[in-house]
Amino acid sequence: MEKSLLHRETRTRKRWAIISSFSLVISVVFLILCELGTTSSSRLPNVYFIKLDLSNIIPTSVPNYSLINTIAQTLGLHDYYQVGLWNYCAANNGEGIVECSKPKTLFWFNPIAVIQSELLSGATIAFPTEIQNVLHILKTASQWMFGLFLTAVVLDFVMIFITPLALYSKLLSLPIAIFSFLSALVTTVAAILGTVIFVIFRNAARAQTNLNIGANIGSEMFAFMWIAAGFSLFSFLIQMSLLCCCRSRRKAKKEWRKRHANSVNGSDKEKDDASPQRSSMT
Repeated sequence: MEKSLLHRETRTRKRWAIISSFSLVISVVFLILCELGTTSSSRLPNVYFIKLDLSNIIPTSVPNYSLINTIAQTLGLHDYYQVGLWNYCAANNGEGIVECSKPKTLFWFNPIAVIQSELLSGATIAFPTEIQNVLHILKTASQWMFGLFLTAVVLDFVMIFITPLALYSKLLSLPIAIFSFLSALVTTVAAILGTVIFVIFRNAARAQTNLNIGANIGSEMFAFMWIAAGFSLFSFLIQMSLLCCCRSRRKAKKEWRKRHANSVNGSDKEKDDASPQRSSMT
């Protein structure tokens, strides 16, 4: 079969297979941005899950309270804390990020432990029991989210090179579609879990009016992880459609061989029919 004819008959399937692969490239890029966010003061400092503003936190007791100008810094705390996937960074108003914790696998942000470790001697802050009770759930959910994000990057990256194989055979499309589903599922669940965790975290922090803690969701981080999930889902939908539509190379070659065999058989039959006629004429 001529290559030009083969390419023409499988052009549509090839085009969608490439689009599927490119969608996963975009997904991986945005997942990597999520991974790198707030890992240092100079590396994507505006990409974070949540920012806690402690600049006006209300302490239970603090020495020389009447001399306070900036409450958080006088207590030994930083004005705000940004939480990423691997670590957190601390910052002060007018200075920006001044320090970041060391990146750690299965990282989870324990606000009570961080605040208490930085408080000056003699300063205390009373945390409600409700916050302390939810920390165990927060730890488990955060560690699951961490694992899902790493798995999503690996699966999406591997699928970039596997999805184009759907061009060659619809038989290959089934396992490819299954792995595409797993890739999309892991990426989407990671985005859902990240959204749920930090929306609840934000609402819980804002609800503690006696502490006067501010909390804001990182819009860039949320946009990045949902873009990644969206493109991973789009790639999966393409692979599902390729299960039943668009001619594969294997099918195109098979049909060409069948047509070629029929044309050869037809020619042989015509020759056989013509032979008796020539014999009778002679």
